[in-house]
Amino acid sequence: QVQLQESGPGLVNASQTLFVTCSVSGASITVNRYFWTWIRQPPGKGLEWIGHIAYDGSTYLSPSLNGRASISRDTSKNQFTLQLSSVTPEDTAVYYCHRDEYWGQGTQVTVSS
Repeated sequence: QVQLQESGPGLVNASQTLFVTCSVSGASITVNRYFWTWIRQPPGKGLEWIGHIAYDGSTYLSPSLNGRASISRDTSKNQFTLQLSSVTPEDTAVYYCHRDEYWGQGTQVTVSS
């Protein structure tokens, strides 16, 4: 059973950098073929795809974030981390990690102005 668990700061000040980590159990993030994804949902809005990190460590990020996002991983901990710089209140959302049909429960991040 693949399980994902997000962890984040809860509250971040505007202009700072946000870090949200996804801890994975039941599967290795280096296993061939799989892509590990970050998605967010702002209050009252739909899901927004942020980006993914592949099994080989390569990443693809949504152009809509204008270069503010990056994804890294720690294979020794079987974790991957979203970094979002220069945050604004518009980055307030529930942040989810997932792979295929497996989703974390999400973590609320609020950006304070």
